[in-house]
Amino acid sequence: MTRAFERPVVLPLPESQAKSGEVLEALYVPVPEPMGAALIAPPHPLMGGSMESPILTEMAWACEKAHVSSLRFNWRGVGASAGEKSGETSIADEDFGAGLDFLSESFSGSLVACGYSFGALAALRAGLSRPDIDRLILIAPPTSMLPVESLASFRGALFVATGDRDEWVDVDELRAELQKAPVSHLELLEDCDHFLMNGLGSLGQAISEWWGEPI
Repeated sequence: MTRAFERPVVLPLPESQAKSGEVLEALYVPVPEPMGAALIAPPHPLMGGSMESPILTEMAWACEKAHVSSLRFNWRGVGASAGEKSGETSIADEDFGAGLDFLSESFSGSLVACGYSFGALAALRAGLSRPDIDRLILIAPPTSMLPVESLASFRGALFVATGDRDEWVDVDELRAELQKAPVSHLELLEDCDHFLMNGLGSLGQAISEWWGEPI
């Protein structure tokens, strides 16, 4: 889906785990007078995860409809991003941090951390460690890899969506933990597995409407 304001950008990587001058490939969708700025992380790089995922595209479109700027990126070693693919948490957090740094320089307000599957785990970790993030959007977060009790530790607004047939997500466990969170919304997409292909439109609509809810 082509957007009128979408443009490619590069995200400089810190040199702690990358070579000097290495960058990540990203797509930035700025909107006039944005209500917020959202960083959207793809699924696992070793399992084909990239910013071209239809779910990430739908999330970016939902942000645009809600007057929120968005940035989605490729993990290290994916597409035109430098480096080698890895599932290491520390590397994912550095990549996610590079995106947050770009948005912090482009937008003066609070940020939104978003992610799908593996990317949702990185978004949650960022939300728990950075005070400039006041909203989280987590799509199909794998509960076996997710310290679900940490959801209640996030003090901002939390949106979680998953399919009702997602083999990676224990919906009952997720719902129970979200009830402990200060402000949370669970969107259960009918007849959808982990890839959510039957529910893309419903997902985008739910995210757009959630932006209008008071927190």
